[in-house]
Amino acid sequence: MAPYLKESVTILSLQNGVDNAERLQAVLQRHVIPAAVYVATDMPAPGHVRHHGRGELVIGPSLASAELTAVFAAAGIPTQVSDAVNEALWTKLIVNCAYNALSAIAQLPYGRLIEVAGVIEVMRDVVRECVDVASRSGVSVPRDIWDMVLGIAASMPNQYSSTAQDLARGKQTEIEHLNGYIVRRAAELGVSAPANRSLLVTVKLIEAKTANENP
Repeated sequence: MAPYLKESVTILSLQNGVDNAERLQAVLQRHVIPAAVYVATDMPAPGHVRHHGRGELVIGPSLASAELTAVFAAAGIPTQVSDAVNEALWTKLIVNCAYNALSAIAQLPYGRLIEVAGVIEVMRDVVRECVDVASRSGVSVPRDIWDMVLGIAASMPNQYSSTAQDLARGKQTEIEHLNGYIVRRAAELGVSAPANRSLLVTVKLIEAKTANENP
């Protein structure tokens, strides 16, 4: 879309992951504002979006922040401008790494997922690796991150992860930018992330199986 953008345009990245703004800025050569999106939805049919909860944004500061905040407020979307948006993105990444792949592999919503024996322990391993990678990357995450992770299942028990929804539709997932990012960053830092790697590989295997069945 770069040829269709004015040089002065500001782009808001409403994507999962922690490096989207940086990657988009490098490709588009335009200012990109990072944003953490907190919303639970699914698409049961084309053109039909079902809202399960939440709906707020945390965006990085910029010259356009005030205007963006006003636009979202008019649409009923609470928006916070924060210098700590990177920490917010990392916190959400950790939550996604804990839930997305497991929900996708099992095709279970969060509430049912954590009731399965052993899932909590796997999630703890995943979160522990993520926090270690974040710390080594110079990022501070909330001390109560584990309580925040568990709180997602309590607040959104019927939610399927976006990764689960993609797999159910036979689509390629964003797993490379979730657990995959942790695995790559861990390797760069000289440490391992076996729990995240296992989830990454399992989702990739399901993707490969689906692609083989629907060439």
